[in-house]
Amino acid sequence: MTVQQDAPTDGEAPDLEVWIDQDLCTGDGICVQYAPEVFELDIDGLAYVKSADDELLQESGATTPVPLPLLQDVVDSAKECPGECIHVRRVSDRVEVYGPEAA
Repeated sequence: MTVQQDAPTDGEAPDLEVWIDQDLCTGDGICVQYAPEVFELDIDGLAYVKSADDELLQESGATTPVPLPLLQDVVDSAKECPGECIHVRRVSDRVEVYGPEAA
């Protein structure tokens, strides 16, 4: 099963969400360079995800849906993150599909 097969046609991929483990974040900002619509560095120098309304989500473990047009950018962020702290998982079963714990 691929992401494309599961993706709805409304421009969102509600079956995928992303979160950042701030305990592992190195603050390099690579994620923000790849997907500034999804990630942002806060005043503490760490990266956080943003809501669909562009609100910074600072709660530990906060997740945000992965917009389908930004899926590749979010995946690249997870792959390139030096802190290995970006996790992309399926909402339905919470299985990580991209990130340090992906199978």
